Amino acid sequence: MIIVMKPQAKESSITNIIDIIERKGLQAHLSAGKEVTIIGVVGDKSQLDNQNLEIAEDVDKIVTVTESYKLANKKFHPEPTIVQVGNVFIGGDELVIMSGPCAVESKEQVLETAHAIKKSGAQILRGGAYKPRTSPYAFQGLEEEGLRFMKEAREETGLSVICEVTSLAAIEAAVKYVDMLQIGARNMQNFYLLKEAGKSGLPVLLKRGLSATIDEWLNAAEYIIAEGNPNVVLCERGIRTFETATRNTLDISAVPVIKTKSHLPVIVDPSHATGVRGYVKPLSRCAIAAGADGLMIETHPNPSIALSDGPQSLNFSQFEELCNDLRPFANLAGKKF
Repeated sequence: MIIVMKPQAKESSITNIIDIIERKGLQAHLSAGKEVTIIGVVGDKSQLDNQNLEIAEDVDKIVTVTESYKLANKKFHPEPTIVQVGNVFIGGDELVIMSGPCAVESKEQVLETAHAIKKSGAQILRGGAYKPRTSPYAFQGLEEEGLRFMKEAREETGLSVICEVTSLAAIEAAVKYVDMLQIGARNMQNFYLLKEAGKSGLPVLLKRGLSATIDEWLNAAEYIIAEGNPNVVLCERGIRTFETATRNTLDISAVPVIKTKSHLPVIVDPSHATGVRGYVKPLSRCAIAAGADGLMIETHPNPSIALSDGPQSLNFSQFEELCNDLRPFANLAGKKF
């Protein structure tokens, strides 16, 4: 449930409501907006049945939240969340581009990529040091060595860096090197991993699972936020359907749906959604038009020899062309880029 306070509610009235909630063993989450203050209640709300909160001083109304996710819910937090990743802000008025190789292969590859994407306009370097692959025989990543390469690239270029984590050990290593953790599609409902990512103190990019509904996706975000980490960014990366023309089906409608249901920023990954580099540009345009806060684009110095996902990766000239193409679309959508 949420308790909506009247405009210009006194601080003492707000504090009184929070005290009542917490005395009953429930959690109170305060969301102070420009015009209205909301107090979200998490826990067994029946504990408040005899408290007559609806007639308490400065209370406007009480609204029941029917969705199972609370902290990720826009009703709890009407103002959009802006997530800081290093020196980058996701969810504000800037279009944020994350780019880099699917897999970190060498120090030279990462440094070369970092300089190239920064020159074209990307703000965050992405790279996989831990690679959960469909085949156990496929390249699984350089692990901590790859993380060290990412950190060196950050120090040399000033880009923020993000890497996927697949276990508690990976989280414990990654927090020493990166600015943001990524939970991949295959781990979206790995609830233990979500909790540990929430405890890490770093912002988290949560990719949508291959067959996950939007409500399941938001409930996964709830696991992270419930650990005291509100800095979650959602990433639509395509879902599994009957269609075989692309690797997955990019659910572009997920962007406006999320904007209606949640306060969390949402970005789109057209590279993994399609598996085809030729579709990356048109779907990037679509994502911006739909209201996405950013994009994740795979780039590689030489996609033909990439150890992972070469067919969907752009080379540096293609990435530069993409960024130049997207600037007017970003401006039309009210985003700076």
